[in-house]
Amino acid sequence: MKILRMFHSHMAATASAGARPGEAARRALLPAILALALGALLASAPNLQAAKYDQGANDKEIKIGNTMPYSGPASAYGTIGRVESAFFKMINDEGGVNGRKINYISQDDGYSPPRTVEQIRKLVEQDEVLFVFNTLGTPPNTAIQKYLNTKKVPQVFVATGATKWGHYKEFPWTIGWQPNYQGESRIYARYILAHDPNPKIGILFQNDDYGKDYLQGFKDGLGSKANLIVSEVSYEVTDPTIDSQMVTLKNSGANVFFNITTPKFAAQAIKKAAEIGWKPAHYINNVSISIAGVMIPAGLENGQGLISSFYLKDYADPQWANDKGMLAWESFMKKYYPEGNLNDGSNIYGYTVAQGLIQVLKQCGDDLTRENVIRQAANLKDFEPSLVLPGINVNTSPTDFYPIEQVQLLKFEGKRWVRFGDILADR
Repeated sequence: MKILRMFHSHMAATASAGARPGEAARRALLPAILALALGALLASAPNLQAAKYDQGANDKEIKIGNTMPYSGPASAYGTIGRVESAFFKMINDEGGVNGRKINYISQDDGYSPPRTVEQIRKLVEQDEVLFVFNTLGTPPNTAIQKYLNTKKVPQVFVATGATKWGHYKEFPWTIGWQPNYQGESRIYARYILAHDPNPKIGILFQNDDYGKDYLQGFKDGLGSKANLIVSEVSYEVTDPTIDSQMVTLKNSGANVFFNITTPKFAAQAIKKAAEIGWKPAHYINNVSISIAGVMIPAGLENGQGLISSFYLKDYADPQWANDKGMLAWESFMKKYYPEGNLNDGSNIYGYTVAQGLIQVLKQCGDDLTRENVIRQAANLKDFEPSLVLPGINVNTSPTDFYPIEQVQLLKFEGKRWVRFGDILADR
């Protein structure tokens, strides 16, 4: 309105000076344009000055910390960190996020919680990262959760499905990513009750928070029929093998087997069951179903008929051969991570969760404070990473820190996992 008043005032002054009307209009045009440009510049000035940063971010860079088990008993997961590093290199080559390059600092913790604590403290206090992203493993993340929440450092999209990553009231700076373990195992329990006649259930689980979380959900899913469990045996992550545990389970008379393991032990369990002639209905948790990391080492012939679940597309499934998202991922792998195994589902996982982080950073805009990072991570609306299964999307809110809450059941047939049934949610 002020600019319009200036325009009319100038027109009147020009006319009173004896100028012809057409000439007056032309003379008035230039200052009016200048006034509009000045007004627009002044209006945008607050936005130009609105960039906000905490340590680890500036006009040119966003520094992100990560730990992965590049060595040790869970080293099969190390490829996740490598594919994420390659993904961020691709993003940087394309100009970064909102004009800023990503500095991704990933350290080896060997799946050892004390070592994770040491590495995370270094990342926060010495490397001064803005936040940590996709740190892997339930025990390692448990070891750093209180520290990061006390420091108010976002612990974004942790690479573990433990249920506690969604406890937003107790730990407001920690948010999960994948379907939570208890929800996944409740789905298996309900399926067993509906489809396995007279089940006698044997369970192998890792003796830590990871294994116990799955075990608790499974028992909850069985409800009043938890007495169908005839044997529970555990193993330590430091054990060389689980051979004796598998013999114990066979001798219990179990005809249904729930295999709660990490990849190394999952492969051992599948192979040992075949060696001792034990052929139960075999269910395995979805963090240990990699074809390259589990099924091939176990022997493809030994894995026939296994049941699991997942929420991502599978490169080995011919259904996705011409899928736009899969073709883009394949091209990315060949250019940025050529040594990566295309049949290792962990590489699809790492690529997908990295897409989720890029979406969060885009939403952050020029407000790269820790508070805004966690706020945007909890503000994803129907986000669809390119490699999630149709019908599954990512949603979060200030009271929902579980981004992905749906899965589809799988059965291993031939050389690949075959999807069956509907998309399921833990309801």
